[in-house]
Amino acid sequence: MCGAIHNFIMGLRGFIKEYFLGFWDYETPKVMVVKNRTLGVIYRGVQFLVITYFIWYVFISQKAYQESETHPESSVYTTMKGIAIHGDDILDTAEYAQPSEGGDVISTILRREVTYNQQQRKCAEYHQVENANCTSDSDCVEGEVNFNGHGRRTGRCVWYYDNTFKTCEIESWCPVEEHAAEREPALVEAINFTVFIRNSIHFPKFKVLRGNVKDAANKRILRRYLNKCHYDEEKEPYCPNFKLGYIANKARESFSELCQTGGVIGVFINWQCDLDLDASNCKPTYSFRRLDMRKDLPNSGYYYRFGKYYSKDGVEFRTLIKAFGIRLDVIVHGHAGKFSLVPTIISIVTAMTSVGICTIICDWIMLTFIDKNEVYSEKKFDEVAKEPMENISTGFGYIVDYGSTHSDLSDGVPL
Repeated sequence: MCGAIHNFIMGLRGFIKEYFLGFWDYETPKVMVVKNRTLGVIYRGVQFLVITYFIWYVFISQKAYQESETHPESSVYTTMKGIAIHGDDILDTAEYAQPSEGGDVISTILRREVTYNQQQRKCAEYHQVENANCTSDSDCVEGEVNFNGHGRRTGRCVWYYDNTFKTCEIESWCPVEEHAAEREPALVEAINFTVFIRNSIHFPKFKVLRGNVKDAANKRILRRYLNKCHYDEEKEPYCPNFKLGYIANKARESFSELCQTGGVIGVFINWQCDLDLDASNCKPTYSFRRLDMRKDLPNSGYYYRFGKYYSKDGVEFRTLIKAFGIRLDVIVHGHAGKFSLVPTIISIVTAMTSVGICTIICDWIMLTFIDKNEVYSEKKFDEVAKEPMENISTGFGYIVDYGSTHSDLSDGVPL
């Protein structure tokens, strides 16, 4: 037993000693020329692919030779213009735009459901509210508030508005919206309403400030231009006026459907600026996409409520308006790049280092699949150590045997 333990300890010491001494070994590449046509074609082919990738993708497409900035400072200002005739009413910006002057969010009313002459009093709860239907007062708990309903219950069970059944009585703005709301026709003329979107962007690293409005000699010329122009990607890239119909079309949405359900559309302004060129070439591009849930889902669309309050004979009344419309969210992205020596050097060194993958691939093929792989393996890996010198006397007593540092292996020469 003691002998086994002794052998184990001696073996462990030998392993640790060998590992410790091997840790300080130095490895250096060895040049070996393999005259194999197939392997040579693979090697050059992989080299070509790697170099092509770096030239095209890294340098041309990604512009890795540039210093870049991706978090610019941006400002957005929006207004809406247009006049529409809706029945006997003439609607202007104050009627359909919320807010009339906005930042990166602005909305327009396309359809309304209006509940007239509401006042604070007691009335029957809407019959589709949970536990609203009743047969006696005992079914209604006084003071109870259903937060999905319209008010506080009085404890009485009363006839519904059409006197066909009973619901719990509530204290609220009466009559309730779902029963008394009048649905107005859609504002189809809004398809020609114009949204003015002014955006300025600043890249502080490069001290570049750009705007999406065309430069003009003076304010009068600029005002005249803005009053008549509409955005066109090719003809008018610096006109910030967009028709609602154009925005809906670019977002691949039906304007008539948006009039019924409303919707949220993102206006994406993208600045891709190559500052190696003149700054005037830094132009915005626009894209449009619907952001809310699709129209066939119950929580899709966009609407909001607001009230118009007035007094009659000393009693406060209100007109409740449920407004369906389009909400525009303006989202700005920016990226600017300019030549810099540091990223250029880093990219070149990375490219040169990556070429080494060609050698790794070809070595693996050579040592795994080629018929003479065992011979290649013997030639590729050598161990070189200092040995005592017996026949030649020197001051040091040792000579280094480096072996063959350059081998030439050919398929046609027996090994």
